[in-house]
Amino acid sequence: MAAKSTVAGRSPLRSTAPKARNTRAVPVTAVLATEHSSEERAVMLSEYATHLRTVNNKHGRPYQEKTVRTYVEAVRALEQWMTRERLEDDFTALDTATVNNFFRAYYDSHDRGGTNSVQRNLRTFFSWLEDEFDVPNPYRDKKFQRYSAPTGGKPKTLSSDFITDLLKVTGNGHPRVREFEKVRDHAMIRVLTEGLRAEELLSLRLEYVNLNQGLLQVVPLKDARAAGEGRIIPLQPKTVIALTRYLRAREHHKLSDSGWLWLGSRNRGHLTYSGLYRMINRRAKDAGYDSVSPHQFRHTFADDLLSAGVAEGDIMTVAGWKDPSMLRRYAADMATTRAVTAVKRMGDRY
Repeated sequence: MAAKSTVAGRSPLRSTAPKARNTRAVPVTAVLATEHSSEERAVMLSEYATHLRTVNNKHGRPYQEKTVRTYVEAVRALEQWMTRERLEDDFTALDTATVNNFFRAYYDSHDRGGTNSVQRNLRTFFSWLEDEFDVPNPYRDKKFQRYSAPTGGKPKTLSSDFITDLLKVTGNGHPRVREFEKVRDHAMIRVLTEGLRAEELLSLRLEYVNLNQGLLQVVPLKDARAAGEGRIIPLQPKTVIALTRYLRAREHHKLSDSGWLWLGSRNRGHLTYSGLYRMINRRAKDAGYDSVSPHQFRHTFADDLLSAGVAEGDIMTVAGWKDPSMLRRYAADMATTRAVTAVKRMGDRY
């Protein structure tokens, strides 16, 4: 499919829910220490990052590197605010009132959900300060002001047209399309429609693929995910075909001896999340759409299976959810559409 030249891409979503309001502040991921930052705070932040990489979380598992980065970025947001406010002391000097001021300033330039996320991500940091330096923890203070998560927040479900167009711009699974990058991207998009988390997709190894039976084995990553040897993902027939063609193209890759399933283009090694994100959005742009997140395919998977009448318990097993509330959250934005369709399907009841 030829790329569509558009100034503003089409929306890839099924729902037309209003978009979250824009933020005015620099994103947390862009927050870095400046030349005016306290050297003591920089050292303390480095020690905290080392601490996270050497301890286990409350579930007895090591913190994932992605989690470490997220926690550290929240502290950097706090550090940048302290620099702007000309607070020269280190983090141990922060009292409850000052921390409340930070969260209010953050809230004024972000939505409530973003403030709630940063507040949750800083909890571990203040617990570490309490244990390491024997200072009061503001999270234990009754005067500490908490910011709740947004109520009624709805994930974004991708439209079937968007996924179809995305598959078309990656060759649509045609056997004559043999360019490694297109064959790989097509297979990855197909596997994303099976409900895998981005981390699970990128963690796949060759031995986890059983195309004879049309199955993938996903190894659990952390927290509330399926225990034991992982869970089994049943694949759609076209996903099996796409993976078969990708493995054939993969044999000619310079690093084909690697155990990782997904390899980078131009003979690069194991594909990372940034590579996956760039690939999805490059293909979305080629198809004339706005940018999306790989995780939105998981929301779409939940809606697809519920719409097809698959039992909630079966969906939870395949998706690796233990709590039914997770399924409800992921399928929230299309709940009304599914309900109306189900009732209309009954026709006249009397």
